Amino acid sequence: MRNKKEDSNIVPIPDEVDDFYTDDSLYDIISWGADLSFREIIKMYESGELLKPEIQRHYIWDKTEASRFIDSLLLGLPVPSIFLAREKDHKLIVDGFQRIMTVYDYTRGIFSGDGSVFKLTNSKKIHDKWRGKAFKQLNEGEQRRILSTTIHAIIFEQRKPKDIYSSLYQVFERINTSGRTLLPQEIRNCVYQGPFNNLLTKLNVNKLWRKLFGLEKIDSRMRDVEFIVRFFALASIEIKNSEAKQISLKRTLNDYMGEDKSRDAVALEERERDFTETIKFIYENFEDNAFHNLSPKGDGYVERFHPTIFDSISIATSYALKKAKNKTRFTDLQMKKERLLKDEDYIKYISLRTTNIAHINGRIGLALKYLFDIKYE
Repeated sequence: MRNKKEDSNIVPIPDEVDDFYTDDSLYDIISWGADLSFREIIKMYESGELLKPEIQRHYIWDKTEASRFIDSLLLGLPVPSIFLAREKDHKLIVDGFQRIMTVYDYTRGIFSGDGSVFKLTNSKKIHDKWRGKAFKQLNEGEQRRILSTTIHAIIFEQRKPKDIYSSLYQVFERINTSGRTLLPQEIRNCVYQGPFNNLLTKLNVNKLWRKLFGLEKIDSRMRDVEFIVRFFALASIEIKNSEAKQISLKRTLNDYMGEDKSRDAVALEERERDFTETIKFIYENFEDNAFHNLSPKGDGYVERFHPTIFDSISIATSYALKKAKNKTRFTDLQMKKERLLKDEDYIKYISLRTTNIAHINGRIGLALKYLFDIKYE
């Protein structure tokens, strides 16, 4: 299996890069400030009152960055504010996840980044008094200094509208101030926590999906998870029969994750079966380059995952598996796929105005026609 860098594994689609939208809702939101010690924050987290985004495995600070933050606390330097959103009986971390988890990890002795023992690095960026030390190796005064450090929290609560998801997404997107801005699926992972989000995590480690996506390890920025959401959302009846000319892909994926079915056990079982069977069929009938485009040089395939080839072929395959009574005629699919990739209309649909409803349905329809001789209706 190829082992490429995460940010070079995917063909960029220009129409989808700057997909910004704003919701038309007017929000009634209140906010207030509170100074919390890290001792209090850790207790809130351990008791379940404070919820982190479900991405501990995707902690993105390296050990030097984390060590430098602990060093700052030991030196008594001020700490930037964090943002929390109150929802019912708990609070969600909107901004400050890296800082909070760094202190939590250091005090428990395990570094989330790689699961190693958390000792401050021996970098010259760290005060020589604390280099190479774990929390337990600090003296009592130094330990108290970390746990007693207060951080200002800005807490907000939405009163109207009742559906908090759209505003939460925009708050995450606009307020997040960490050194590495969260990508759309990372934000969804924070906002739409629940059974569907858990299912996405499960589907993302499917071995056949990892091979088709082209990276053995999960993407720390959750771009692979976003494609699984895309598979479900763009296949929905709402998109297929939409009277709109164009969608915001970002909003479409947000709405799909927030819909009621995303909390329905029967619907989630169906989604799991649909994705698993589709990926299995594609892996068994296409090569690892199932979601790759032909090389313009005519010497095989481009070694990068192509988003719109993925959504068209995967959704077409899912549709065909559900509709066809006789699947034995699904043969020579690799050869048929090459013909599909050379079709002038298909080339247009996967590369131009890719979020137009006509182009979404057009590329899925052509994939169905070429691969399975089925009409998309």
